Parts: sequence; structure tokens; C-alpha cells
Amino acid sequence: MLSERELQRYQRQIMMFNEEGQERLKRSRVFIAGGGGLGCPIALYLAVAGVGCIDIADRDVVEQTNLNRQVLHWEKDIGKPKVLSIEEKLRDINPDINVIARHVTITEDNVLELVKDADIIVDALDNFSARYLLNNAALQTSIPLVHGGIRGFDGQVMTVIPGKTACLNCVFPHTPPEEVFPVIGVTPGIIGMLQANEVLKCLLRIGEPLEGRLLVWDGLNSRMDTFAVKRRDNCEACGDPTDNSSTDPD
Repeated sequence: MLSERELQRYQRQIMMFNEEGQERLKRSRVFIAGGGGLGCPIALYLAVAGVGCIDIADRDVVEQTNLNRQVLHWEKDIGKPKVLSIEEKLRDINPDINVIARHVTITEDNVLELVKDADIIVDALDNFSARYLLNNAALQTSIPLVHGGIRGFDGQVMTVIPGKTACLNCVFPHTPPEEVFPVIGVTPGIIGMLQANEVLKCLLRIGEPLEGRLLVWDGLNSRMDTFAVKRRDNCEACGDPTDNSSTDPD
């Protein structure tokens, strides 16, 4: 049940998807893996939208080099665990939501426990080894996964529906080399908000999520394209697809 304060706060949203939709957001739980450049805008916009429980995990502490892009971490937060920095800001932004801050490393041993109660999983990570763990957990639990990745001015977004769409391994079967990559703050801002938009559509069951489509953002040329992606019959993660993978422009 929405309080009078919530009815006022979300008035413009309720105009779009009624009180029933807003109550659905309030009952929802989103697990965000990563509290950095992507995790900050994702958590921020899900919080102001009224997602009832934001569960975020990250192992790192705030560093000076984070401050060009990780907008929920400020100068005063340097040295603080990122999840605690985010939790503080989200509670100030929206006191009606619940925030779970997990200062942990996501591993094969704990990933299923971390995601098990989520309605949707969000990949806000910066390395593919951990992304594959999330992908496998999503497949095992049948929880949708929203993937996002960035580098420089470029980024990508895709929504994985287990048993229906291509998984992360289908599209990226080989682990890219880990690196300290360049990035400008606007890129995770754009990609993170696109991921938050995907989460809201999936939770509200409206619109057309990026199911079976990879969205690619070219920031230098201000161009956004989507490519069809299909499940691979030899995918190591999702096992028994019927089609080979392809990436053909829509």
C-alpha cells in the first residue's frame, strides 16, 4: 500500500502506470553487482523511481580516481566502502526504500546466495570473469539479467531472459583481457540509465526490453544501434539452444 507521501512523490509516474504499477515497484527487489560508474546511476534512478529494495554488492572502497564518473561517491567518501557510500546517499534521496549494502567479492561460492531473492539482476561490473558468474547464476535461478559495459565513449546494454534469449556467454564466448580502461563519466551515466530503464520495463512488464538485442552506444558519433543476438547451440552456459548465434543489425 502506498503512503500519502509516496502518492505525492510518484505522482508523475502513476500517471503512466497507475498505482498498481507503482506498488509493483515497491514490492520489487533488484540486485546490483557493482557500485562504480554503472552502479551509481543505476542505483540512483531505481531509488528515485521507488524500487522497494535495492541490494548492491561491491568489494571496493572509494578512491580519488573514481570521482570523474562514480557520481554517488564524493570527496568525503574516499576510503569508505563503495556500498556504504551508496547506501548513505540512497537513504537520503528516498527514505521509503530499503537498501542492502554488501561489501563482498562476488564469487562462485556466494553468487547464488546473493541473487536468490532478487526479481532482476543487474550487471554493473567492469570485468567479464565476474560477469560470467552472474550470467550462470541468472540461468540457474531463472532470474532476468540486465548487462551493461563501457569503455571510453562507448557502451553496450543487453537483457538476458533465461531459457528464452541469448545469454552473455552466447554473445561473448571468449573472455576479453582484463585491463584498466579509459572512461569519461558521461558514458556510464548514459549506459547506467539505459540499464535502469530496462529494469523498470521488466519489473512493470511494459514496453519492449532488449531481449535478444544488443544495444551499442557510440558516444563520439552520438549513434545508437541495436543488433539481433541469438542463442548458440554450443554455448557452455545455457546448454541446449536451437539456433546459432548471430549479430545482424535490426
